[in-house]
Amino acid sequence: MSVAKKLRCRECGREYQLEPSNVCEFCFGPLEVVYDYAALAGLVTRERIEAGPPTMWRYADLLPVDAEGAVDIGTGFTPLLRAPNLGRELGLSRLYVKNDCVNPTWSFKDRVVSVASSVARNFEFDTLACASTGNLANSVAAHAARAGMQARVFIPADLERGKI
Repeated sequence: MSVAKKLRCRECGREYQLEPSNVCEFCFGPLEVVYDYAALAGLVTRERIEAGPPTMWRYADLLPVDAEGAVDIGTGFTPLLRAPNLGRELGLSRLYVKNDCVNPTWSFKDRVVSVASSVARNFEFDTLACASTGNLANSVAAHAARAGMQARVFIPADLERGKI
């Protein structure tokens, strides 16, 4: 169950219904999701999160889409790696970095594409599309395949062949 209520422009504050849009019609600012935080506080517990699947969808209550229609290719639940040298350099006694290159398409982009493709599915879209020179294209193609959707990837004409 998503507790997303509406979209709000980060620039001018105008509000919109939860519809397929990502920019403000007035100022072209980015739209962000506004949540019902009271409902969220009563819904999200450590036990509920721990009982979830070993993917990013264990945090479904915190995402702006219903988990039932999730396009899940196994994204998330990636390891935290201790980074003592970088931590020392930054003056931190303990620093960990997330290793998202072990996601299904070897990229952190799987996280956002999983949510975006799930939202697209909820709106009954049949195609995912992007402009990309690499990782985003891989993720969009993988998620479209899992969702039974078409994928359209636009690449620069001069992209080196090794990336195609």
